[in-house]
Amino acid sequence: MLLYQRSVGGWPKAVGDVKVKYDHPLTAAQKASILDDKGRNDPTIDNNATTREIRYLVEAAKRTGNLAYRRAAEDGIRYLLKMQYANGGFPQYYPDHSNYRHQITYNDNAMIQAMQVLRDLAEQRGDYTLLDQGLVEPARKAVARGIDCILKTQYVQHSQLTAWAAQYDEKTLQPAKARAFELASLSGDETVAIVKFLMDIKNPSPEIKKSIKAAVAWLNKVKLEGYAIRDVTDPKQPSGRDRLIVPEAGSTIWARFYDLDTNRPIYVGRDSQVHYSLAEIENERRVGYGYAGTWPAKLLNREYPKWEKQWAN
Repeated sequence: MLLYQRSVGGWPKAVGDVKVKYDHPLTAAQKASILDDKGRNDPTIDNNATTREIRYLVEAAKRTGNLAYRRAAEDGIRYLLKMQYANGGFPQYYPDHSNYRHQITYNDNAMIQAMQVLRDLAEQRGDYTLLDQGLVEPARKAVARGIDCILKTQYVQHSQLTAWAAQYDEKTLQPAKARAFELASLSGDETVAIVKFLMDIKNPSPEIKKSIKAAVAWLNKVKLEGYAIRDVTDPKQPSGRDRLIVPEAGSTIWARFYDLDTNRPIYVGRDSQVHYSLAEIENERRVGYGYAGTWPAKLLNREYPKWEKQWAN
């Protein structure tokens, strides 16, 4: 981890097409090559990169007393603070803002993971008491800005608060397209982590309570009752398998993407065309991407009722 940390303080998720892995030894030549890459502009918070390293190093610093681990974690925190926009949003990458990497990114919970790390530091949770106390107040302010951004980006549909998109234009705060199969839409997945983050706020304001309740109402509204998603073996398919949405009594799923205007589930392949059936998407995407799932189930069935009871009055 210390080798892979870039000069700006963050970590890459991959070098070229090779994922960063920490579970195997490095040769001297590999170490030298990684050090030569120190100045690359590829750090990211995508796929838990940077936040996972900070969390691991904080724990390792506590366990071992190694100051190098603590300093690396602190530099990772400084990276998160540096990458945040003035409006509170976090881009997927920094300093690389090419393509869609500059957008405010809730996709795969990138921004929420960064916010959770900063909140742990701001509230001095667990081992974060070890870190430079000069970072606590900047982290607190960053969390406040981030929460403000979350509230401002909750999508208003026909005068009603709903959910969140996976990514937003950082200037207009409107839902934006990322990859070809990720059109501007409301998310049945990322919305869950955002709601959980908001529910973990101590003494939530009326605006935060309203936001949570509206998002939960939307998740209940758009659930697909009586359906399940199943992976099957199918030699006729290019991948040798397939993924189907099938009727199943007692089962409930949610789509990953919903139309911004109608809340109709949409399925988009690499052609960027909207379809209304998973079966119409190419096999490579059907089996390689999560277009439907049960992401909100635990939130709606257990976590939100507990929160609602606590804050009913």
